[in-house]
Amino acid sequence: MKVKYIAFVLAGMVALGGCTTVKGWFGGGKDDKKAQEPAKLTDITPTVQVSKLWSVDAGKGEGRIGVRQGPAVADGHVYVAAIEGGVHAYDLQTGASQWTYEPAKEKKKAALRLSGGPGAGGGLVVIGGLDGEVIALDAATGTEKWSSKVGAEVIAAPVIGDGLAIVHSIDGRVTAFDANTGARRWFWQRDLPALTVRGNDAVVMGPGYVFVGNDDGSVAALATPDGRLLWEQDVSTGEGRSELDRMADVDGTPVLDGTTVYASSFKRETMAIDGPSGRSIWTRGNGGPGRVGNGSDRVVVSDPAGTVWALDKGTGEALWSQPALARRSLTGVAVQGDYAVVGDYDGYVHWLRLDTGALAARARVGGDALRAAPVVSDGVLLVQNIDGEVTAFRLQ
Repeated sequence: MKVKYIAFVLAGMVALGGCTTVKGWFGGGKDDKKAQEPAKLTDITPTVQVSKLWSVDAGKGEGRIGVRQGPAVADGHVYVAAIEGGVHAYDLQTGASQWTYEPAKEKKKAALRLSGGPGAGGGLVVIGGLDGEVIALDAATGTEKWSSKVGAEVIAAPVIGDGLAIVHSIDGRVTAFDANTGARRWFWQRDLPALTVRGNDAVVMGPGYVFVGNDDGSVAALATPDGRLLWEQDVSTGEGRSELDRMADVDGTPVLDGTTVYASSFKRETMAIDGPSGRSIWTRGNGGPGRVGNGSDRVVVSDPAGTVWALDKGTGEALWSQPALARRSLTGVAVQGDYAVVGDYDGYVHWLRLDTGALAARARVGGDALRAAPVVSDGVLLVQNIDGEVTAFRLQ
């Protein structure tokens, strides 16, 4: 168990470092170190105007914990949590505060370390904790409705739908709670490989299905009513001579578009999967562990080296690649209008044209890293940095 724990921490260093290599940890020549440095940003002529709508401080952020904490949006409100700082609700368009939930005051005990989510929907906001807590709040008022617990830390946002609140904990378990009462309805367990990338992400729900990205490189489909395994498909297999070589995590929430599921893995494989059957439609050797951006005719992925790729939805063919952000520890991808958007380790947000991949605009959010993929709702793009600062942007 101790060896596995050390391996897990080592994997976290890989995920968080982004711009280092194993060789780099133990020294190297000047040329090696220069080759490992993040690509320097060059001046660009913006081709789209980006306006900052508002910015708020949600509390002490995740720092170097590596949980990729980001906002959730439902019914015109933004819900944000910080490791220390509680849960906050803001107006999507103005950033005006709606309510704040502070668990230390509610529970009259030491503050909980809120790390997973939040997730929002069905009149609920659900948040997870580093000690396995799961707390459901009324979305309109922030009043606590119920609380429960799972056996491991929760760093992925819970998902609410079909009368359930579904939690994907760091030990590979998916647990479904009754959204009204908090009673456990079912759970499903996926064993972890010996070495994994630090983190996982939320499930995605479809009609009768719950789709889960796993640390062994697979996507599983579960039956919503009872959690039965319906099918599983390997996006990437854990092959290689060492445990490091075999890391294949699907750590970004899969994308469901119609009946097709798109998922990407740490081993740079992206796959389109038929949702009802689990059959592979196509696979492509470009991708990464973060979220997949979903455009009308293409998906966009960022790989571990910092290259952004656009892939044709129907065939998986690479339509373009953009290497200018190499080694900048990019987030997963979001799509805002005609642009793919990623954040980086230095707090920069980058807009790339969906049709060509050309860099179109850039903005900076403080000086702290962005780890969570941006979130887009009603034309507004939201980013949260590791210091707990949340910023909203709109295209002009």
